[in-house]
Amino acid sequence: MNQQFDMVIIGGGLVGASLACALANSSLKIALVESQLPLAPFDAPVHVTDVDQRVSALNRASETFLKALGVWQDLPAARVSPYHKMRIWDGVGTGHIQFDAMELAEEHLGHIVENRVTAQALMHKVQQAANVQLFAPQTVQKLASQEFASQTVQTPASQDAAAQRYLVHLTDGQVLASPLLVAADGARSLVRQWAEFETREWDYQHHGLVCTVQTSIVHEQCCWQRFTASGVLAFLPLAHDKLCSIVWSCPEAEAQTLLSLDAEDFNLALEKAFEGKLGKIVASGPRAAIPLRQRHAKTYVKDGIVLVGDAAHTIHPLAGQGVNLGLMDAYVLSDEIKQGLARGLAAHEPLLLARFERRRMPHNLSMMATMESFKRLFAVKSPVLRWARNWGMSKVNKLGFVKRHIVMQAMGLERKIK
Repeated sequence: MNQQFDMVIIGGGLVGASLACALANSSLKIALVESQLPLAPFDAPVHVTDVDQRVSALNRASETFLKALGVWQDLPAARVSPYHKMRIWDGVGTGHIQFDAMELAEEHLGHIVENRVTAQALMHKVQQAANVQLFAPQTVQKLASQEFASQTVQTPASQDAAAQRYLVHLTDGQVLASPLLVAADGARSLVRQWAEFETREWDYQHHGLVCTVQTSIVHEQCCWQRFTASGVLAFLPLAHDKLCSIVWSCPEAEAQTLLSLDAEDFNLALEKAFEGKLGKIVASGPRAAIPLRQRHAKTYVKDGIVLVGDAAHTIHPLAGQGVNLGLMDAYVLSDEIKQGLARGLAAHEPLLLARFERRRMPHNLSMMATMESFKRLFAVKSPVLRWARNWGMSKVNKLGFVKRHIVMQAMGLERKIK
């Protein structure tokens, strides 16, 4: 027998779990399907092998959203690293820009947090919600659709057997039915492919190499980013003052070469590429390389199916905005649904879902276009254009009002989170 829900969320990562938390204790009956078991709490990191390879630079808007969910307060302080400064420079010139929270009269610019740490806190909150049922570890075996007579269902799904449109078949044989299906299942979204959403996408021909490193000089709670001739290298400060998470965007062949190096040779190559800004690379943890691809769905909504996070859009990691965009998707979708419920509308009401798309798509496209422009700007080979780029960076660095606008956008402070 099918289990009835008002909403089924596929994917219990940062975006899917935050959406479930945002709608916790509402009148909706929600199913959250996640392939991994919830993680246990973490101790303070003391070595490069203690840190997740995947971290996020959570901006102030994301912080405010997570605080509103009661999740931020549960993040262990030993795993949360505020950053107060950013240093960005051109590795093939003299151009540079630096941002400082103090100059902007801000407490901090953001926080670097391991993805698994945020995910654990979110999942803990999900498990406390009376109206959210977690199916984990579970994967989707099959998706199917089933028409139902009414387009507006205003009673809980548990009381209305007719509110059944999408059937989610799990690997253990359970079947979840709901008129609203939310795809938070990542860049290779099964739901997006099954529902045949059209996308615009292209391969950067780059990989993002990630790992944790220990340096001989403290990172000063600063995000460091160097644009090289072949890509971007970022050092992101962790809570331990000499541990950093790195993201090194480079051509696939170069990434594979870096993966093949032994630890000593890799550390030397990394130290050279970073111009020794933080001294010697004392140690480095396990490495992984992730293919980089830009993707954006032409629509986020189709017949009661909604795409959020990486299922809707993926972005170049050079500004670390991917997770922030996904969390704002979750916030806006939950906000529209809650406003609709207050007016007596069903969560799958097409007008509500269309409003979500109208609010999120322009901002996501704007951020993606900005990151693409930066990526292309630093890929140019012309000496004249390189000179102009370096001159422009140094000029912007002297214009306080321009820098403030850039930082306010990156911090997400132009959006009000309720």
